[in-house]
Amino acid sequence: MAHFDVFNGDADGICALHQLRLDQPKKSTLVTGVKRDIRLLKRVQASSGDTVTVLDISLDTNRDDLNRLLEAGATVDYFDHHFAGDVPQSGNLTAHIDTGGNVCTGWIVNQFLGGKFLPWAVTALFGDNLHDAARSASASLKISNDDLMQLERLGTLLNYNGYGASIDDLYFPPAELYRAISRYVDPFDFIDSDKSFESLSNGFDDDMTRARSIAPAILVERSAIFVFPDAAFSRRVSGVYSNELAREHPTRAHALASLLPTGDYLVSVRAPLSTKTGADALCRQFLTGGGRSAAAGINQLPASDLQKFFDVMQSHFGA
Repeated sequence: MAHFDVFNGDADGICALHQLRLDQPKKSTLVTGVKRDIRLLKRVQASSGDTVTVLDISLDTNRDDLNRLLEAGATVDYFDHHFAGDVPQSGNLTAHIDTGGNVCTGWIVNQFLGGKFLPWAVTALFGDNLHDAARSASASLKISNDDLMQLERLGTLLNYNGYGASIDDLYFPPAELYRAISRYVDPFDFIDSDKSFESLSNGFDDDMTRARSIAPAILVERSAIFVFPDAAFSRRVSGVYSNELAREHPTRAHALASLLPTGDYLVSVRAPLSTKTGADALCRQFLTGGGRSAAAGINQLPASDLQKFFDVMQSHFGA
């Protein structure tokens, strides 16, 4: 019998899996990739007696392969906070899905485990730009503000490492970063002891300095759109810089379009933090678009559709 851990390569996916395996250690095959690589179940070949744990990827996007695995007799545990659509009815499927605006997969796992590894859930919340929820959840930890800022930094860096058009854009392949983290029960030990934290921290600071120097292509009252050049740093910061902009301007929607080597664009969208709604509905209007209501994206927007995207976004969120 084989076990597969299938997880999004961002902060939320990594922290969700880490909590589960701290509580329930298992030898497993890791299946992950860059944050936007979400059709992960197509890479899983499992049969009767095999088990699969899925974390932080849309059930709706993976529906066909989920049904394939269930029909083959595999047992699947599914934890997620993205749009799911109709959940298959199967005795082999246990689904823990909550699409609430202040919930991430790491938090769903935290609730499932009864709060055993809360600092990692707080890290996941910070990584998913749910800062108010993270601060509220951290109250029972009774840690200093400096320590809380360290968890915020860790969540941001883990999320930052997940963004890119391919693994080559990242500082660490997500499976490698998960294995590094898996050695630490306490996130502060990882921060203090593991060299990967320092590497991510230095890379993040350099990339964000470059990102903040780029002026918006469109700036109106309710929307701001940035166009970034074809460079690895552009793709690495697309999510974390969008998150920063959303926090700084909570009544405004933001989009960051990063040019790809193909001539297409990788797009990150953030709904206004004041509403946390509409990002997924916007992105699903375009091929390769999806996500959740507060944060979504388009994996490959043709250059010929860029102006259309600008127009639709301003109409969607208001000028």
